[in-house]
Amino acid sequence: MVRGLLAAYLFLSLQSPSIRFDSGRNLFLLENWSGASSALARGSEVFTVSVDSPNVPALLGKYRIDNGALAFAPQFSLQPGLSYRAVARIPGGAPLTKVFTIPKADMNPTTVVQRVYPSANVLPENQLKFYIHFSSPMSRGAGYTHISLLDESGKKIDVPFLELTEELWDRSGKRFTVFFDPGRIKRGLLSHQELGIALEQGKRYTLLIDKGWKDAEGRPMVADFRKSFSVGPPDRKTVDMKTWIVNKPVAGTRNVLTVSFPEPMDHAILQRELDVVASGGAVITGGVEVGTGERSWIFTPDVAWKKGSYSIRVGTSLADLAGNMIDRPFEIDVFERVDQNLNRTTRSLEFTVN
Repeated sequence: MVRGLLAAYLFLSLQSPSIRFDSGRNLFLLENWSGASSALARGSEVFTVSVDSPNVPALLGKYRIDNGALAFAPQFSLQPGLSYRAVARIPGGAPLTKVFTIPKADMNPTTVVQRVYPSANVLPENQLKFYIHFSSPMSRGAGYTHISLLDESGKKIDVPFLELTEELWDRSGKRFTVFFDPGRIKRGLLSHQELGIALEQGKRYTLLIDKGWKDAEGRPMVADFRKSFSVGPPDRKTVDMKTWIVNKPVAGTRNVLTVSFPEPMDHAILQRELDVVASGGAVITGGVEVGTGERSWIFTPDVAWKKGSYSIRVGTSLADLAGNMIDRPFEIDVFERVDQNLNRTTRSLEFTVN
């Protein structure tokens, strides 16, 4: 008898309306109420969420039915460290209230600059850009305030970089691209005449990325990052494929195919602008690595090589560190954007696998 009454009590308790916060989906849920669907149109009268303080308005957001529950999704992100009061006013019953506290974010620094390309310690006087790779996604909008170029005495160089309105990030938010001001690189332009070149041959510089740059979670970086380098002569020659060396693999193996260059190439472009094609036109699938100092392209096929003729297909937008491409030097490429060229043009290097 007692056990039966206890079971009935537990059953009724489990079926009583309750409020839950799903932190993973940022949803407040009014559950175990049969009237949820009919109340959706007047959700703000039945179910509200506000900061847990006197005389504050309810949060803005949207209502929906989620697995039979009346769900409220706040319009804006909840603030870590604040408490929020959810109130359900179910007709015929007393208001149901529950308070939830959003944990404070862990602000211990964890993000670092993993690497910067080019990796070489000697760069041309007309170096075009840097790729900065972070260990975690970064915040956006203030990147240029955390990047400096220092001379040998530690003094900041005035406006060496092109500060774009829309920062250049990859999809992951972990790679930032920063260009030297092309107006200071190209001879004859006003910035070049008035400010001079940002880098001078024979001198040393340091790229400084300060730890105040916050990651996407609002945490500062673990430490400053410095890349020191010296400057060599300017490079204004087009990329010459005739100087490349191809180390061919052997049939029946998955040995790597390596293309070596006499100078460092642009790291990001090198990864996407070369592929391998069989004699019938089929693209050979496999993995790509960029060699030490960005002086080689290394391809490992998914399956063993077969005897026959192949070609290495190279996009003509492949560039060296100064932005010189296969068909044109950077000096005559007057600010034309590569991504405006809708048709990719290519050149080929033939080789045979025996």
